[in-house]
Amino acid sequence: MKKLIKRWFGIDQIEENIKTLKEMEAKAVASAAEAQVAEQEAKMTPKERATERGESYVAVLDTKVNKDNPRNGFFELDWNDYFIADLKKNGYGFDGDPEEEIVDRWFRDIVRNMLGEEGLDPERPAGFINVTRINKNKSEVF
Repeated sequence: MKKLIKRWFGIDQIEENIKTLKEMEAKAVASAAEAQVAEQEAKMTPKERATERGESYVAVLDTKVNKDNPRNGFFELDWNDYFIADLKKNGYGFDGDPEEEIVDRWFRDIVRNMLGEEGLDPERPAGFINVTRINKNKSEVF
C-alpha cells in the first residue's frame, strides 16, 4: 500500500531523483579531489613525485667537461632516500655509510659496465674522482 501511495503522489520519483543527485554529488566530490591531487602533483618536481609515491629516484642534474682536459669533468647527481635504500639492498652500502659513497660505488659500476659494453678496459685509469656534497641528497662528482 505504501508503494502505491508513493507512486500516486510521485514520491517514488522524488526519492529516486534525490538518490541520483546524491550519487552525482559523491562523484563530483571525488572528481574534485582527484583534480586537486593532480594539480598538486603537477607542481611537484619529478623527485618530489617519486618520493611521494615511495619510489626510488636518481637523476643527472648537470654535466661539465674541462675544455683543456676532457678527461676531467663532473656529473651532478640528485637522489632520494628510497634510491639509497635500494642501493643498500643491492650491496652498494650499509647503514652508517655516507650517501655520497654509496652513490659513488653505484656510479662507478655503471661507468665500468658502459666501458665493458664498448669493448674498453673498465680498469683503465680514469683520472682523479672527487665527490663534493652539495646537500643531503646532492653531490658533484669531479
